[in-house]
Amino acid sequence: MRAIWWAALIAGISYFIAGKVGLQGPAMVAWKGAGVGLLAIWAATKAENTDGWVIALVLALGALGDVLLEVAGLTVGGIAFLAGHVVAIILYLGNRRRKPTASQSLLGGALLVATPAISWMVTRDCGVAVYALAIGAMAAAAWTSRFPRYRTGLGAVMFVTSDLLIFARMGPLEASPLPGLLIWPLYFGGQALIAHGVVQTLAVRRFGSIRPMQG
Repeated sequence: MRAIWWAALIAGISYFIAGKVGLQGPAMVAWKGAGVGLLAIWAATKAENTDGWVIALVLALGALGDVLLEVAGLTVGGIAFLAGHVVAIILYLGNRRRKPTASQSLLGGALLVATPAISWMVTRDCGVAVYALAIGAMAAAAWTSRFPRYRTGLGAVMFVTSDLLIFARMGPLEASPLPGLLIWPLYFGGQALIAHGVVQTLAVRRFGSIRPMQG
């Protein structure tokens, strides 16, 4: 299913370009959901156990959130993402690294504490802070899980950074072009890294050795 993986990347990258050239309308909403939606389909085609289906669900909830942000607003879209973060936390905690190093544990703790703290400082919004606690917990669990830190862990950190830029755009970076340039690449790139790291690690566990990506 290599084609689905590449189609997901093409959809995600091309959506960003299309937005920058000013394309609008219902097709853009579907286009926005297509990138992570195809990642979810790719993960589902690889799923051979519960964890495989769980990561597909996490990605599907992310794609749903992408669409709902456009058609139903920040709160409804945020609920879909929040559900995805909760499911992801369960997945990562069920795949904890047996002996994380001190630095791994320290960064995990920093993500858990700093993400909601920064979100509160830039928005002064309790709802945002609660959501940020969930995504910080997701990133902390991902970083300290047995999944690759420089794929799944890094992807989760990129996701957090993307959301922090969204929150900063509500306050100190309201007039800055920086969030608009970075939010989508960090978010979609993060989701792709998360998907790849989890799916490939589950494949290694099934077959006992690292296989080339087949899609």
